Amino acid sequence: MSILDLSFSEAGEGPPLVILHGLFGNKRNWGAISKVLSKTYRVLSVDLRNHGESPWDEEMTYPAMAGDIAGLIEKQIGGPARVIGHSMGGKASMILALEQPDLVEKLVVADIPPAPRDSGLMAYVTAMQELDVAGMTRRSEAEEALAPAIPERMIRTFLAQNLAPAEGGGLTWKINLDVIEKAMPNIEGFPDIDSDHAFEKPSLHLTGANSTHVLPRHHAEIERLFPNSEIEAIPDAGHWLHAEQPALFLEAVESFLS
Repeated sequence: MSILDLSFSEAGEGPPLVILHGLFGNKRNWGAISKVLSKTYRVLSVDLRNHGESPWDEEMTYPAMAGDIAGLIEKQIGGPARVIGHSMGGKASMILALEQPDLVEKLVVADIPPAPRDSGLMAYVTAMQELDVAGMTRRSEAEEALAPAIPERMIRTFLAQNLAPAEGGGLTWKINLDVIEKAMPNIEGFPDIDSDHAFEKPSLHLTGANSTHVLPRHHAEIERLFPNSEIEAIPDAGHWLHAEQPALFLEAVESFLS
């Protein structure tokens, strides 16, 4: 398993805090949140492998992602960090905490359980792959072309954030769609973890009250693997709870981390 040198942006001074995005996301998605948190913390917002400005690799498993994050923490921080992970980044952060607890001081997991889940996101991958982005010049063209497959405007705008100008004209995806397509069973899954590897330090598991990602049946598994955990729902929020209710999300996170 190769350890990749991840791209990240940094802001603020203070105790180190690492932020990990979800599938199809990148470090820029967390700009508003990291700006607030950087008043108290040294915030490192990270691009996970096959996303953003980080390297691409054929392996797309949670142990591989956790290995990348561990390498970044060891290289850039040199000791334990507070970690926030959303969705796919939340699963990667949980594996990091379970496998290398000495690198995680406190853990915040946003709207994802330590369990497999059929996400339905392969439809997004297919829709993105089928676009002729090389013939486009603006993200808005891609958003419009995605509309028949993805009616939700917010999701189309989010996905189009992964487009960038290509050398020689047109646009190109800054996300490794072919590897993500092959790795979707890994991304939707979660490794089997023995109770002996439970993360004993504090963890906060935030859910969107309107989201179906974390259900009451998942609470026992969260408590088994994270015995020192709090589970809290953000009202009037779905899966993208940090974007839908940023003030409430920040209030919960800042209260827990301090």
